[in-house]
Amino acid sequence: MKFKQLSMAVAALCIAGSAMAAAAPKLGIVYDAGGKFDKSFNQSAYEGAERFKKETGISYLEVQANSDTQAEQMLRNLARKKLDLIAAIGFSQTQAVQKVAAEFPNVRFVIIDSIAKGNNVNSVMFKEQEGSYLVGVAAAMASKSKKLGFVGGMDIPLIRAFACGYAQGAKAEDKKVEILQNMVGTTSAAWNDPAKGGELARAQFDRGVDVVFAVAGGSGMGTLQQAKEKGKLAIGVDSNQNYLHPGTMLTSMVKHVDVAIYDAFMQVKNGTWKPGITYKGLAEGGVDWVLDKDNRAVVTPAIEKRVNAIRADIINGKIKVVDYRANSSCPI
Repeated sequence: MKFKQLSMAVAALCIAGSAMAAAAPKLGIVYDAGGKFDKSFNQSAYEGAERFKKETGISYLEVQANSDTQAEQMLRNLARKKLDLIAAIGFSQTQAVQKVAAEFPNVRFVIIDSIAKGNNVNSVMFKEQEGSYLVGVAAAMASKSKKLGFVGGMDIPLIRAFACGYAQGAKAEDKKVEILQNMVGTTSAAWNDPAKGGELARAQFDRGVDVVFAVAGGSGMGTLQQAKEKGKLAIGVDSNQNYLHPGTMLTSMVKHVDVAIYDAFMQVKNGTWKPGITYKGLAEGGVDWVLDKDNRAVVTPAIEKRVNAIRADIINGKIKVVDYRANSSCPI
């Protein structure tokens, strides 16, 4: 009798274990052309997925799309595997997500930085203008020449939103500030040209710029490097890039793509995932500026106090930062 009871108990445990294993969601990520080790946008997504994996023991599939056509193929291939959720990293995958999501209504999708239609799609949008406003304030305070630079990657409304927020913050702090702005290009290749990113920064430095904000993916690595070589200050983006060049990195405007991916994966695991549009700004922990050991030496107490005060004013609504994408123009 005892043997029979033991056998039944073991069987019950096996069934429970199988049920738990079956409950583990099947997940996937499609990175954009920058690749998961771009030290910026895609890498942040990868870090969020890795955090989820470490905490839950649940793995995921990952692929990189080097073109829009390739993105559609990869999304479809993952959907055919009957994944529970596929994360598409980057606006360039918008059309592909809409198309594939319609073909596979039982597969859920999350897309970063764009709004894609579909009852099985969650679109995560960030309020980049808010974080950019903060680093604009810091840049204006740190600049001695009162000439600031901006190097963007692909010339699209998203990157213009960064530039506009940066300009608003800088001008609010000092109306006399001049801002020089350049974009690396108009195609996806603009995210992977560090030589061009460095060249544009060098030209800005030659015109008197002493602080530059790089929002250019892999191309931004050239901008940050050039700032180091010229002894100027640079501002990183998306991931915390302060560690790349301690001493010449004023700060980084972080965009928590990692949190967005971690949250999406966890929501699917917990059965709380919902379609729709999610906006993440300062109040939602989606964007911020960074102060750490790598930039502590170049951020004065006055800059820290001022930026944090303005951060609080944006969160409580005292300061409204204009979103270029909503107005199709920049007020500065």
